[in-house]
Amino acid sequence: MLLNEVYFWTATINDWKHLLANDEFKNIIINSLEELVSREKIIVYAFAIMPNHIHIIWKMKALNGKEMPYASFNKFTAHQFQKLLQQNQSDFLNQFKVDELERKYRFWQRDALAILMDSREKVFQKIEYIHNNPVQEKWNLAKESADYKWSSAKFYETEIDDFNFLTHISEAL
Repeated sequence: MLLNEVYFWTATINDWKHLLANDEFKNIIINSLEELVSREKIIVYAFAIMPNHIHIIWKMKALNGKEMPYASFNKFTAHQFQKLLQQNQSDFLNQFKVDELERKYRFWQRDALAILMDSREKVFQKIEYIHNNPVQEKWNLAKESADYKWSSAKFYETEIDDFNFLTHISEAL
């Protein structure tokens, strides 16, 4: 990913485990996004947190130290996931154990999908996809996309930003 470009980004929990079904883990993601936005490292245009993956349309504005903000996001959230699981669900934590030199646990699958949003049509198609994901029959997380608490759909329908970190995509186009 390049700085100052808008991307559709999908990150998946390792082995598609439903770690993010629990709201405490969703809040870790929200807190990380909020922090990176407040420090002007990213701009978040749209997102949805699903039980085992997340979709975000965002722009990396500046490096976070020596690393790209998405790397900081992955690192911070993984550390917080581990901490929370160690306190409450050590059996579930063991399902994320890996035999790697640089880490003991892996929460995010390697190589998140990053697609450059190089046209208006592509951006709006992906926003629609993100917002409709929770209402798909497979997930059935809400009846209407704007009713799903863990996405930006309500913001696009009502202009109410419950997360205080969203930027409307029209500002990027």
